[in-house]
Amino acid sequence: MAKPGPFVPSKIRESTRFYPYFKDCIGAIDGTHIPAMVRGRDVSSYRNRHGKISQNVLAACNFDLEFMYVLSGWEGSAHDSKLLHDALSRRNGLKVPQGKYFLVDCGFPNRRQFLAPFRGVRYHLQDFAGHGNDPQNENELFNLRHASLRNVIERIFGIFKSRFTIFKSAPPFPFKTQAELVLACVALHNFLRKECRSDEFPIEPVDESSSSSVLPVNEEENLEPIVQTQEQQRENANAWRATIALDMWRNAT
Repeated sequence: MAKPGPFVPSKIRESTRFYPYFKDCIGAIDGTHIPAMVRGRDVSSYRNRHGKISQNVLAACNFDLEFMYVLSGWEGSAHDSKLLHDALSRRNGLKVPQGKYFLVDCGFPNRRQFLAPFRGVRYHLQDFAGHGNDPQNENELFNLRHASLRNVIERIFGIFKSRFTIFKSAPPFPFKTQAELVLACVALHNFLRKECRSDEFPIEPVDESSSSSVLPVNEEENLEPIVQTQEQQRENANAWRATIALDMWRNAT
């Protein structure tokens, strides 16, 4: 096995569960809902699938629990994949370095820059808990390790909402200010992570249902600018994921 390079995150580099399979992964992406105060005719578009008024916030984080990119201010009814498309389309939006990728959940289509788990296969960590629930094939093993690594995004959301308790309810400000407040607190969070290495904070559990888990019909076709055809992108990414899963399984059995 080749020696890990210096740019492989230590969480991956130091674990045979994750290295070399996820060696080019730089973090995870997901959306989270934050209570919002909205008035007027727009209220209905900010009502999320749980019936609550919220803004949907898309975030990318690294394995040091630091935010790498955050897009706030989207309506609570907007799907995560729509936010990702917007983030990629912006002039100063989300950039994925060549050859690198983020982990995402099934709410996003599988692409070379955004590695998603296998659908229709056990995924969440609790699905594998307890005696007799070990992975039974390469797809389940891949999903288990993917979920273990992607869990960093759930952890950072938990820390963020526990630290900044103003987001437990809708902040009493104009909506534009509410969206900007998220970004200001993100910057403060990163400052504390970088400057206070002893920064430990009780993590408030994040309800996994707060992030999307089902990709709406036709959303997948709109995610990326067309360089390859959508079908080619899908096939290439799925073949790549299958290769990773098979390598894992062979080395584990």
